[in-house]
Amino acid sequence: MIKILTVIGARPQIIKASALNRAIKNSHSKEVKEVIVHTGQHYDDSMSDVFFREMGISQPDYNLNAGSDTHGKQTASMMEGIEKVALVEKSAAMVVYGDTNSTLAAAVVAAKLKIPLVHIEAGLRSFNKTMPEEINRIVSDHCATLLFTPTLAGYNNLMREGFSPKNESPFTINNPGIFHCGDVMYDNTLYFSAAAETASGITGKLKLNSKEFLLVTIHRDSNTDIPGRLNAILDAINEISVQEQIPVVFPIHPRTSASLDKGDSATLKRIRENMLFKIIAPVSFHEMILLEKQCSLILTDSGGVQKEAFFLHKPCIVLRPETEWTELVECGNSILADASGDRIKEAYELFKRKKGISYPSLYGDGNAAGFICNEIIRNFS
Repeated sequence: MIKILTVIGARPQIIKASALNRAIKNSHSKEVKEVIVHTGQHYDDSMSDVFFREMGISQPDYNLNAGSDTHGKQTASMMEGIEKVALVEKSAAMVVYGDTNSTLAAAVVAAKLKIPLVHIEAGLRSFNKTMPEEINRIVSDHCATLLFTPTLAGYNNLMREGFSPKNESPFTINNPGIFHCGDVMYDNTLYFSAAAETASGITGKLKLNSKEFLLVTIHRDSNTDIPGRLNAILDAINEISVQEQIPVVFPIHPRTSASLDKGDSATLKRIRENMLFKIIAPVSFHEMILLEKQCSLILTDSGGVQKEAFFLHKPCIVLRPETEWTELVECGNSILADASGDRIKEAYELFKRKKGISYPSLYGDGNAAGFICNEIIRNFS
């Protein structure tokens, strides 16, 4: 039996990991043993534990309780904890997702200990190295033995950086294998979409009508830690809400909540005066899927939510100057507005007028996790 060490830490990674965990349980339980390490990067119930319960993920075998800190201290703490676990478990491979500090910490530990690294969601590039996530993506890809890209764009990015599709097994860090497999988040959206309809009553609780509200998420430090950006975004969304008389649902990230409380009291006052602007606690995955399914438009700085908007055929305004999901902008389903109030309002008007937005098949067939499992078994047996 192959032992893999899966390292997760943030809310999106827990969700993504559920697809592989489910594929192992359902089809490969006699071939693969998964040991889960939770770094504790996201640590409260609303950002972590609820997803293990709701999505049926095996409970972590280890929790490193890293918590919040500066990038350097947090990453160093994670590396120390991951290294201790890796030396005990002696796994055949280490599996990581995406682009967080947890991903970076595990990638460096795996490379130093000569443990083959499997990077799921490889090849993504925003081409902005001032983003911490961009550095994490690049370093993790170049530490990996198996790289699984969710899109053709990601696959092409890897080839431009020197990864060769002609490499043959046995794969190593010096002879890595790259695979275009589709997106595990698409697997999850298909799997949980029907369940969300019956498991969540959030739209009823909020007294929302289907396709008659905006959904907002903001969590990146480039927005939350710069008061001028956060205020500009929220003022623009609030202005749209007042002018259009359309409700706004804003599940607020703890970091965003803290920044808003410390920020411009005038912006917060205007929001609180608008009875249509609903700031709510973080939501579960089922609740988020249902809100995404029933809203009219999504505004977000989250990479994962951008994709979920696409999966569920919702237009998306991206509250960042660039995105790693470049294909969504190219096909017109997402518009980059950054933190510009004018651009946010212009994007809203464009989507309000635009008819017949198409949603081409970009993210595979919904069986990315099964493909990844088969390749792990093939390469590490």
